[in-house]
Amino acid sequence: MNAPFQTPADPLEAPLWDLSDLYKSQEDPRIAADLDRARALVDELNALQGRLVEARSEADLLGQRLDRAVTLYEQAADVLGGLGAYAFLAASTDRNDAAAQGFEATAREKITAIATPTVWVTLEINQLEEAEIEAALVAHPAAARWRPWLRRLRAMKPHELSQELETFLAERGPISAQWPRLFDETLAAMKVEAGKEELTLAEALNRLSDPKSERRKAAATGLNAALAARVQTMALALNTVAADKALEDKWRGFKRPADGRHLANEVDGESVDAMAQAVAAAYPRLSHRYYALKARAMGRATLDQWDRNAPIETTAPRGYDWSAGKQLVLESFADLGPEFADRAGGFFDKPWIDGRARPGKQSGAYAHPVTSDRHPYVFLNWMGERRDVLTLAHELGHGVHQTLAAGQGSLLADTPLTLAETASIFAEGLTFDRLLATAPKAEQRGLLAGRIEDGLNTVVRQIAFHRFETRFHDERAAGEVSVERLGELWLEEMGASLGPAITLNPGYEHWWSYVSHFVHSPFYVYAYAFGDLLVAALMETRAKDPAGFTPLYRELLAGGGSKGYVEALAPFGLNPRDPAFWTIGTKRLEGLIDRFEAVA
Repeated sequence: MNAPFQTPADPLEAPLWDLSDLYKSQEDPRIAADLDRARALVDELNALQGRLVEARSEADLLGQRLDRAVTLYEQAADVLGGLGAYAFLAASTDRNDAAAQGFEATAREKITAIATPTVWVTLEINQLEEAEIEAALVAHPAAARWRPWLRRLRAMKPHELSQELETFLAERGPISAQWPRLFDETLAAMKVEAGKEELTLAEALNRLSDPKSERRKAAATGLNAALAARVQTMALALNTVAADKALEDKWRGFKRPADGRHLANEVDGESVDAMAQAVAAAYPRLSHRYYALKARAMGRATLDQWDRNAPIETTAPRGYDWSAGKQLVLESFADLGPEFADRAGGFFDKPWIDGRARPGKQSGAYAHPVTSDRHPYVFLNWMGERRDVLTLAHELGHGVHQTLAAGQGSLLADTPLTLAETASIFAEGLTFDRLLATAPKAEQRGLLAGRIEDGLNTVVRQIAFHRFETRFHDERAAGEVSVERLGELWLEEMGASLGPAITLNPGYEHWWSYVSHFVHSPFYVYAYAFGDLLVAALMETRAKDPAGFTPLYRELLAGGGSKGYVEALAPFGLNPRDPAFWTIGTKRLEGLIDRFEAVA
C-alpha cells in the first residue's frame, strides 16, 4: 500500500477499456444490423398504436396489450441504448478526435430518428384512467411488473404535450445537444499554462492538491487565464441551454426551472429547498469553521482559493499505484460482503475501466450503465492520489449498483437521482474508513482533512452550485446573463459557502465555466448533497448492526428504480420526510471536524 508518490504524468499502470463487447469499431457491421433490428421492433410496437385506448373497457385485454407495448418499448430502447453508449464512451476518451465526435453526433441523430415515432406510447398510456390501468394490472398479472415505471410515467401526465409537439421536441434533441458538445470540446482542447508546463484541465485541477504552494498557485493562475480566454463561449452555451430549457418548461407548465428535475427524481421541490436551506444554515459550523482551522494549522490567517484542497502536511502525500488502489478498494467492498467485492472485482478482471489520463480525454469520472443486459463501464482520470482511490471506489459503487439492479430490466433499473448516488458515496465512505483505520498516526490528520474536504465538496460545495444555478436560471428568465453577472453570482455563492477564511482571488469568477453539470444536466448537482446526507444516515444505521444491514442494503440496490426513496429507506427505519433526517449527515461531518480540531 505504501507505493512511492507518482507524478500526474505517470500513467500508473491505469487500464484502458475495451469497447468491443459493444462494437468492434465505428465500421462494425453490427451497428447497421442493430439499427435495422431497432426499426423492426419499433414497427411492431407502432402496430399497437390506438389499441391500448381501444381496449380500455376490457381489463385483461388491456393488460396484455400494455405488457406487450412496454416490453417492445424496452427492447427497442436497449438496442438503441447500446449504440448510444458506444458512441458516447468512445468520444469521451478523445474529445480532440473529430471523427469520434462526429460519429457520436450522427449516432444520436439516427437513434432519435428511429425512437421518435414511439412517443405515442407514453401519451396513450396517460390517456387511460388510473382505475383502468389498475384493473388491467390485476387482470393480467404479467403486466404488473411495470407498475413502478407506470407510476413515474403517470407523474408526468400533467406536463405532457400533444404528440406533434412531443415529436418535435424529440427530433430537436440532437440539435440541442450540440451546445453541450461545444462545451466539452472547448474544455478538452484547453491547455493550461502552469509555469513552464502545459496541462490538461484534469491535470490542472489535480495540481490544486499538490503539496507545494507555488505549484498550486501556478496551476490556478493558468486556469484563470485559460478559462478567461474561453468564458464568452461557455457563457453562450450556458445561456442557450437555459433558454432552451425555459422554453420547454413553459410549454410543459413547470413553474420553476428545477421542477422537471424534481419530478424525474420523484422528490418534491419543497424537500430539496429545505435540504439546501439546512445545509446553507450549517455553513458556519461546517465549511467556515473547518477552513479557519485549516488556515491555522497551516500557519496562515487565511487561505487562497487554490489552497482549499491543499494537503495539510508539507511532506509529499502517500501515492498509490493502480494495483494498490485496486486492492484497497476491493478490501473495502469486501467489508459489506463477498458478493460486493466479487462484483467490483469483475471490472478489473475484464477491460471495463478506462483510468488512464491522457490528452483529449475529458475530465472527471463516471460509471455508464449501458443497458440491463450489458455490463457498465467505469471512466476516471487516475493520478495516483488518495482522492483518486476514493473516486475509483465511488464509480465502482455505481457500477456494482448497476449490476445488482440489472435484473429489473432497463426501464426499472434506472434509478432516480435521489438514490443514484447511494452506492457510490457509501463505497467511498467505506474506503475512507479503511484508509483511516490502517494509516499511521502521523498520517491521520491529513486523512481527516481530506475526508472533511471531500464531505464539504459533496455537500456544501454542491449546494452552493445549486444555489448559483438556481439564481442564474431565475435571472435568465429576464434575458441573457452576462459573463460579468455570472462571475458575480459565482463569487457570491462560493464566498458564502467557503467563508471568510478563504480568499477568492481575481480570476476565480470564471471557474463556474468548467462545471459540466450546469450544461449537461441542469439541477443535477443537488443529488450529490442529497446522496451524501442520505448515505450518512445509512452508515449510522450500519454501525449499529453491520450483519443485519447488508441484506437490506443489497435489496435497496437491487431494487433499482422500482421504489421511491421514501419507500426504499423504510426498512432501515429512516424517514427522509422528517427534517431531522438531514441533520444526521451534517452532524456526522461536524464530528469529523471536531476530531480534526483535536489532532490539529
